[in-house]
Amino acid sequence: MTSDAMVTRRRLTWSGILLRWEWLLVALLILVCVINASLSPYFLDVRNLFDMTFNFMERAIIALPMAFIIISANIDLSVASILAMSTVLMAVIFQKGVNIWLASLLGLGIGTLAGWVNGVLTAKVRLPSLVVTLGTYALYRGVAYVVLGDKAVTGYPPEFTYLGQGYIPGTPVPVPLVLFAVLAVLFGLVLHRTTFGRYVFAIGSNELACRYSGVAVDRIKIFLFMMSGFMSALAGLVLAARFGSTRPNIATGFELDVITAVVLGGVDIFGGQGNMVGVVLALFLIGVVRYGMSLKNVPGQVQTTVVGLLLIVAILLPQLLRRLAARRLSA
Repeated sequence: MTSDAMVTRRRLTWSGILLRWEWLLVALLILVCVINASLSPYFLDVRNLFDMTFNFMERAIIALPMAFIIISANIDLSVASILAMSTVLMAVIFQKGVNIWLASLLGLGIGTLAGWVNGVLTAKVRLPSLVVTLGTYALYRGVAYVVLGDKAVTGYPPEFTYLGQGYIPGTPVPVPLVLFAVLAVLFGLVLHRTTFGRYVFAIGSNELACRYSGVAVDRIKIFLFMMSGFMSALAGLVLAARFGSTRPNIATGFELDVITAVVLGGVDIFGGQGNMVGVVLALFLIGVVRYGMSLKNVPGQVQTTVVGLLLIVAILLPQLLRRLAARRLSA
């Protein structure tokens, strides 16, 4: 290879590194932190920064399996409804006198079962996941309202509320943040370092080719939706513990934040591409943006509008960057 060719290749390599989506997210995260620090002198306080994470850890937990599902070229719009249904049923079981941890296990089982229904309808009946989960989005939320009505369940024991409100002893680190960190590492390793993760990417790239290659596509898709249901129920337990109460309208609108974070993190909405590091960065970016708007008392409806705009940008901008990178490479 000539010296000119080596220089050109080195430039293309560095160009690809600079165009990596994760670096853009890091830059945006730093920019938002600078803006928030200028809005409030208390933003950079260590305890405030850790406490900020309480507000979006439940969404972050759900985003982990959502990344797998979108990479496989599917989607799950029912995650918040599964959260509500499983948490409401857990609360009602607890209210009947069942031990809180046994009730929590039953809630996790209910969430997993709800995900199994989504998976079977998608993989076995061959219905589009968008249609299936749009229907169960209404169904599962409706079950929560039928079971609990306009009432609320309270009176959870301190050992349960510690799951959503507590700190690691002697530190300002919240328990939900530690739980998410452990899960993020686990999901990242599975996605990027295992055969199962490679199958997920392959299904998202070309499902038909995977079927002809002998990959158990149906079982993998069912498992992904079951995992999504389980993690949604787990997020519901954390959310109920943080609030100390459960209502049927819990987690309304979480779907938008979760899907936005996954797509903003660099996961291709059409499947086949994605990175768990980008998803984690996007989760913290959205969390910091919402926290900054809260510092200025921006209404929740406006915050939701901003997140919706982020979703549109997250879908369009990666496509533009890929085209730019392709042109530079061909040149």
